[in-house]
Amino acid sequence: CLNTAFAAEKPSELQIGITTFLSGPASVFGVPAKAGAEMMIEDINENGGIGGVPLKANFIDEGAGGEAVLSEYRRMVNDIGVDAMFASISSGNCNKVAPLAEDLKVMNIMWDCGTQRIFEENEYRYVFRTQGHATPEMLGSVLYLLKTKPDFNTIAVVNQDYAWGRESWQIFLTALKALKPDVNVVAEFFPKFGTADFSTEISRLQALRPDVILNTSWGGELDTFVRQASQRGLTATSTLVLPLAESSLERLGDSLPPGHIVGTRGDHYFRHPERIEDDDFTAFIDEFKQVTGSYPIYPVFHMSQALSAFKMAYENAIDENNGDWPDDEQVIDAMEGLKFKGLTREVHIREDHQGVEDQLLGTTVNSEDYDFAILDNMMMFDGDEITTPAGMESVEWLKTLKQDFVDKVSVETFSN
Repeated sequence: CLNTAFAAEKPSELQIGITTFLSGPASVFGVPAKAGAEMMIEDINENGGIGGVPLKANFIDEGAGGEAVLSEYRRMVNDIGVDAMFASISSGNCNKVAPLAEDLKVMNIMWDCGTQRIFEENEYRYVFRTQGHATPEMLGSVLYLLKTKPDFNTIAVVNQDYAWGRESWQIFLTALKALKPDVNVVAEFFPKFGTADFSTEISRLQALRPDVILNTSWGGELDTFVRQASQRGLTATSTLVLPLAESSLERLGDSLPPGHIVGTRGDHYFRHPERIEDDDFTAFIDEFKQVTGSYPIYPVFHMSQALSAFKMAYENAIDENNGDWPDDEQVIDAMEGLKFKGLTREVHIREDHQGVEDQLLGTTVNSEDYDFAILDNMMMFDGDEITTPAGMESVEWLKTLKQDFVDKVSVETFSN
């Protein structure tokens, strides 16, 4: 009939494709994220789906490599006809799939990757990121360091020798030099990706005794470095700054002693200081632990934000369409400027499609309740203030920061 001419046909189900690491070293992120996605989608469907339509996920293993991801991505869009893609964990894969999503005119939610370059170097209609990127993560780490240990003089870095290791150090160092110009970098080590023995780097660091050692590595490689550093006594003479270590705390057990700085890639922590007494939050944490045997880590929280944004965009588009089912372009329009919440604080999507989230950091302490370090002396930094402004390039923006930024930036503090 005429009055439904502009309504899309309501589908029997909504389908999404999710790329995540199910094999290889990064599966320590990808497998928990998949488990979280399955739990959240089951919950969405038990509560009426999205606009009354159930949601179904199809998974792609990023561990198969970039070419396989692109091939499977095309298959899901062209053959399965998914309504949206959630890609990816790997920044390299995000860089590859963003232009492909534009070509295929499919909504792509970058649900976990950290590269700041995506929206700084390109403009997209169909691509969105539902969390922060490397710059607020690194700047938040610098700010926490300067607020908790303002008198340190020397720093060294041990980072993986590939794009993330190099770029994250460049961002961190640019911010640090702007805010503490007299800092002395005593060593820069870039062992090859996949290194299992850090004895050479640790011996050099023991001789140099820097006040602070930055390591932005992740997964098994970060775990190995921390264990070897702890065994050799390095953690007793230098403060480690580990912006991605929230995801390693449980695996490290007692290898990470008290007094070291840990980031959460957003405000992602199973003991989130504002949510730890919240029944819904603790119920999810407990269920995830029961299902998987471990506490949820930041990729699970990132997945919650991506799914929340997707669901809200559809619901808002349905409302805008007077209750009729929206077409793909109406859903894309609804993603722009969206404000949404996953498991923790509200996130918003800017005009450049970049998500902005607050950054939570803390210092490790021991606890009688856990056989691994937890975070105390937590600080939450305002995402808007520490995220590169739209239209600017991160390194150039960081160079403009003045030393008084450390005192001016908005920060909330929480004790354990």
